[in-house]
Amino acid sequence: MSGDYRSAGIVRPQRASFAEALPLRCGATLPAFELVYETYGTLNADRSNAILVCHALNASHHVAGVYADQPDNEGWWDNMVGPGKPVDTDRFFVVGVNNLGSCFGSTGPSSINPATSRPWGSDFPIITVEDWVDGQARLADHLGIDCFAAIMGGSLGGMQALCWAIRYPDRVRDALVIAAAPNLSAQNIAFNEVARSAILTDPEFHGGHFYAKGVKPVRGLRVARMIGHITYISDAQMEEKFGRQLREGIKYSFEPEFQIESYLRYQAEKFAEYYDANTYLRITKALDYFDPALATGGDLTRALAPAKCRFLVISFTTDWRFSPARAREIVKALVDNQRDASYAEIVAPHGHDAFLLDAPQYHAVVRIYLARAAERAGG
Repeated sequence: MSGDYRSAGIVRPQRASFAEALPLRCGATLPAFELVYETYGTLNADRSNAILVCHALNASHHVAGVYADQPDNEGWWDNMVGPGKPVDTDRFFVVGVNNLGSCFGSTGPSSINPATSRPWGSDFPIITVEDWVDGQARLADHLGIDCFAAIMGGSLGGMQALCWAIRYPDRVRDALVIAAAPNLSAQNIAFNEVARSAILTDPEFHGGHFYAKGVKPVRGLRVARMIGHITYISDAQMEEKFGRQLREGIKYSFEPEFQIESYLRYQAEKFAEYYDANTYLRITKALDYFDPALATGGDLTRALAPAKCRFLVISFTTDWRFSPARAREIVKALVDNQRDASYAEIVAPHGHDAFLLDAPQYHAVVRIYLARAAERAGG
């Protein structure tokens, strides 16, 4: 937990079921589906104080607080969301949702396909950011929320906030787009492809139907996680934390000898224990496909023209995966559309992962922005 502020306390996941099929961007239709979510704070009488938090690649609906039976399992943004925190649950009703295709309870590849009575596996359709947002809109309807006070997220979560502003312009008052980009660069797509290839070529993958075999492509998942993790940390932060430190001296072997090797393998093994390979493939593809300007001939200004809400765009100086230059592309397009846009470029040494951490300037920017948003709404 962060500073002297209180925790969101004991929380519990909830489940919403939707009987109406969801048309997907890939051309398929997802039949009845479920979304798992958590809420923090209290929804006010006119339902105007709700904030939706969208998660990034390997996160979930568990944004803040802890579970009664897992007191050490803090939500992934517990330092950001809670009573007195930048996203103040004494003032806002915060919703954390698990996206379709995930492996943390919402309908995904490991769920049972009603047509076969077996896990979907590789038959689960390709999901896009637009599909996630459409599913989230169904959840908002379920909760009786016509318009969110704010929608926010970091990385892939920031892309969802941007998509909300374009796709449902009358249902969001403020969008907080953090450590994100208007689309992935070729280099980012390349990293994702290498990670996917590690999974697809794992002999235990079995074409995505490994559930029936009682196995898991852990080797591929480990490599995928190591590739991803390298891109989340800045070179300076990696040098400061690990440098060329050896664990026990040079042994002239292929076992981990440098501290950085040991760290990457540890992170990879943890990840492979809980994450699903089919989910990893689909979420990285959703990242690759996200490109609002594709429909406007590459013109981001035209792509963002439908948006009506106010924006806070935040980048981090050492984030080389989603660099400040990419965030400024979003800001320029918003300014070109004469939208109300604030921009903060935070000096932080941590790289892309900075959006998850406690940088004081970063948290202060979010706190002040949302406090003013609440004042504008009379909350």
